[in-house]
Amino acid sequence: MTHLWVRAEQRDHETRVGVTPDGVRRLQDTGVKVTVEQSATRVIPDAEYAATGCTMAPAYSWPGAPQDAIIFGLKELPEDGSPLPHRHIMFGHAFKGQPAGLRLLQRFREGGGTLLDLEYLTDDTGRRLAAFGYWAGYAGAAVALKCWAAQQHDRIAGPVSAYESSTHLLQDLQSDLVATGTHRPDALIVGALGRVGHGVADLCTAMGVATTRWDMAETASGGPFPQVLAHGLFFNCVLARPGTPVFVPASAKTASRRLSVIGDIACDPDSDFSPIKVYDRTTTWSAPALRVHDDPVLDVTAIDNLPSMLPLESSEDYAGQLLPVLLGLPDDPQGVWARATATFGVHLERL
Repeated sequence: MTHLWVRAEQRDHETRVGVTPDGVRRLQDTGVKVTVEQSATRVIPDAEYAATGCTMAPAYSWPGAPQDAIIFGLKELPEDGSPLPHRHIMFGHAFKGQPAGLRLLQRFREGGGTLLDLEYLTDDTGRRLAAFGYWAGYAGAAVALKCWAAQQHDRIAGPVSAYESSTHLLQDLQSDLVATGTHRPDALIVGALGRVGHGVADLCTAMGVATTRWDMAETASGGPFPQVLAHGLFFNCVLARPGTPVFVPASAKTASRRLSVIGDIACDPDSDFSPIKVYDRTTTWSAPALRVHDDPVLDVTAIDNLPSMLPLESSEDYAGQLLPVLLGLPDDPQGVWARATATFGVHLERL
């Protein structure tokens, strides 16, 4: 019997979950055993999971789960160096040479486990089957506009927090923008046709921000792209990979430009393929803006768990996309899990 063990997230500000109680019921109806760890912070209360009849386990007890259990979470595990003997479903961020990712792969090698990375669950054409992208874009655009609003008062953006809903976020952001007057920046979105780009564009439209929307056709030349510097805001919605053009070179800091805020929604500064060369580390909820130049001012915001700002909407959306894939765990009719396992094997061999 397939046993899915849903772990409690251990990262600060992470309240999302990848399967809803309705999804747990569906899994159990098909013969999957489901264990859900208790969590005081998960956006969906424990009682709703318990009502499905699944097994409830203490928070963070997954290291002692049965050897055949598949441990399912979203964000990273504690970096304690312990070997990992289980199969884990999660966003590992381990296949692009990131230092933390290499350490994670080493733990799997030592424990004999397997990383089934959520980013690499694809159909046979390579299309991702589930993603948080829309809400990452939506929240990331909001944070970038908060950075811009702070600049209008000669400040750097202060801490951000989670919202009960997207309506609450819009109300808060509108208040920030009204306080700056009637002027609004314009924005260039690269990757505008994808999930992330659509989220950015929808938030910008709601806030009256005019957008220029680029995708593969507009960036096929490989750059340079002076148009980036001609907009007030720039949003990178393109995952870093070999061949990704550089959109913002290091020279942009001192170049003549209107650009004052970069929202790197893809947020992979540790990768050699990152197309944003003016910063080298992610930003945080407590300090969402990284000032990379003072005169003229240039801030980068690059938070790597943006959908957590809208935890209920993003969880329900993502869980709905992922459930058909989870239902395929026992027999893998589409080969999704086999491809993910093979991808892990390739990268483990490169250690």
